[in-house]
Amino acid sequence: MRQRKLLMSLFSLSATVLLAACSTQTSTEEASVEVESGSMESMAEESSVSSSEGMGDMVHDDSGVIPEGLMEAENPTYKVGDSVIMQAGHMEGMEGAEATIIGAFDTVAYEVSYDPTNGDPRVENHQWVIQEEIMDAGTDPFGVGSEVMLEAEHTEGMSGATATIDAAETTTVYMVDYIDTVTGETIKNHKWVTESELSPIEEP
Repeated sequence: MRQRKLLMSLFSLSATVLLAACSTQTSTEEASVEVESGSMESMAEESSVSSSEGMGDMVHDDSGVIPEGLMEAENPTYKVGDSVIMQAGHMEGMEGAEATIIGAFDTVAYEVSYDPTNGDPRVENHQWVIQEEIMDAGTDPFGVGSEVMLEAEHTEGMSGATATIDAAETTTVYMVDYIDTVTGETIKNHKWVTESELSPIEEP
């Protein structure tokens, strides 16, 4: 009889320990899920903040100042005042936007990669910087791979930055006003859009 009671006590104790272990494991798993969920939310928030800060640093130069030595195009395809559609996607809200020609100039346009002077991340394949916006450029075009010093101020951190020439194109470049297709805002004096990135507005 005493042995039977002892066995029952041992069985009861084992069951209690087992239930406690299961409860602890469940609590641990729930806590782990909560921590993981919190970490993912934190990472998402950090990514969003970082992205917002990066966009905030991209200040568009709308001054309309023309670089010294830049010559107006004698016979551009699109004249000052013409309305066009932009095919360029240099930034969000540009592609497909309706634009007005503010100026047309003959020059060499460069696609460049550079490290901004304000510490922002490296910019790859920026379009466009022109011959007259490069320090000590002279008249001879730069070859692909050349290192140059930028004098352009299209965005913060560009002027004074060392850049690598990724591509070059002798063309007519245009300064335009356009209506951002995302925000509806009118962007003034955007520099630059090449002739191949524009198309005429078709008459109805």
